[in-house]
Amino acid sequence: MQFKDYYDTLGVEATAGEAEIKTAYRRLARKYHPDVSKEAGAEERFKAINEAYEVLRDKEKRAEYDQLKSQGYRPGEEFRPPPGFGQGGPGNGGFQYQQDFGQGAGFSDFFESLFGGGRGPGRAQPQPAGDVRAKLALPLELAYTGGKQRINVNGRTLEVNVPAGIAPGQVIRLAGQGHRGPGRSSDLLLEVDYRPHGEFEVDGRNILYTLPLAPWQAALGATVSVLTLGGAVELRIPPGSDTGRKLRLRGRGLPGKPAPGDQIVEIEVRAPKAETEAQKALYRQMAEAFDFDPAKA
Repeated sequence: MQFKDYYDTLGVEATAGEAEIKTAYRRLARKYHPDVSKEAGAEERFKAINEAYEVLRDKEKRAEYDQLKSQGYRPGEEFRPPPGFGQGGPGNGGFQYQQDFGQGAGFSDFFESLFGGGRGPGRAQPQPAGDVRAKLALPLELAYTGGKQRINVNGRTLEVNVPAGIAPGQVIRLAGQGHRGPGRSSDLLLEVDYRPHGEFEVDGRNILYTLPLAPWQAALGATVSVLTLGGAVELRIPPGSDTGRKLRLRGRGLPGKPAPGDQIVEIEVRAPKAETEAQKALYRQMAEAFDFDPAKA
């Protein structure tokens, strides 16, 4: 197996802060998302981007990865994890989770060798006299579609049926899968939470999404492709839109009764850098054409 440079995958320095890492991830995820990208090898690149972000956004995983990287490993070199690395700390109650992260799942052998054993987002809390409770962190895509989630409990691989639209705090009960002993078994109760997502935030059943636009798209109007949990859709941007304007994609939030939530798209206008003389000349023409003071707008 080969050593992976997650910083290089996201195009950031090893000193990058959380905000810079998230920005880099969002930019690359939009570029290579299989629903919208026409780039060759987009799906594999998207998986690599998700894997890198999964490590670098998590303080504990990032610290462990940095410790390894500081030993001089280079991308593409043969790598074997040090003895005992990735076995998890005390207090995990003997429960280990093998997560299926939905879109972009299929983490590499390198990732699994470092974080696959007992490094899941939840720790079971054994209760000798009764049921066993644990946290189960789900990707938003799986909470949206519903489906099956694999978990590994003391060497036993179990499949969890996840209902579409399940909400944080709800509990999935696996009968007889808690404590197992002669003549008696308890249940395993999995309390659901959502994993952080690089593109979306959650407000109840609504999904919040920030859409970057070029100034001319915002000023003149445009039709753009927007990611949703159900795939990419076309959204019409009204002329004269500005940063902070919110548009609603009805029914594109999380499923639920009596009706699904919506996706709220907030516009963020981004000005390109003027790098050539021709580009700088265009900006000067704009400055002359518009009597505009953004502080008074």
